[in-house]
Amino acid sequence: MATLTAWKFETAEGAAQAQATLQELQKEGLITIVDAALVEWESSRKKPKTRQLHDLTGAGALSGSFWGLLFGMIFFVPLLGMAIGAATGAMAGSLSDVGIDDDFIRRTRDSITPGTSALFVLSSDAVIDRVAERMPTKAELLHTNLDREQEDALREVFTAE
Repeated sequence: MATLTAWKFETAEGAAQAQATLQELQKEGLITIVDAALVEWESSRKKPKTRQLHDLTGAGALSGSFWGLLFGMIFFVPLLGMAIGAATGAMAGSLSDVGIDDDFIRRTRDSITPGTSALFVLSSDAVIDRVAERMPTKAELLHTNLDREQEDALREVFTAE
């Protein structure tokens, strides 16, 4: 079963600092990272900067359109690399179908604000308590669990060809 976690940090640099820790945790077998993305929101900016973390991902990583759609829905930022239209609506519906519901979107939107950052990780086999203990700065965990069927549906919609 995969888990989509969102780790919120109280500074715009916190998530970037946690990136190296996440790599160490993966090497130690405390988490298997399928895909990851970073959100950094400097207090002086109107919207956050986002990027997919290709150096953390393994086989089966999702396409950038998944992160673009998710971040577009959460932060109202342009959908990077995606055409806007009927396909966007269909993909947004797919997020709900795979367990990324309005409540997750709303809680994440309300939590990640200017001056903060977040690390989004699609993972499996995570020992969440141990991961939380090792974060370099205080992090608030928001997450949603995906069962195998939801994970497969997510891959079907968003896996790069």
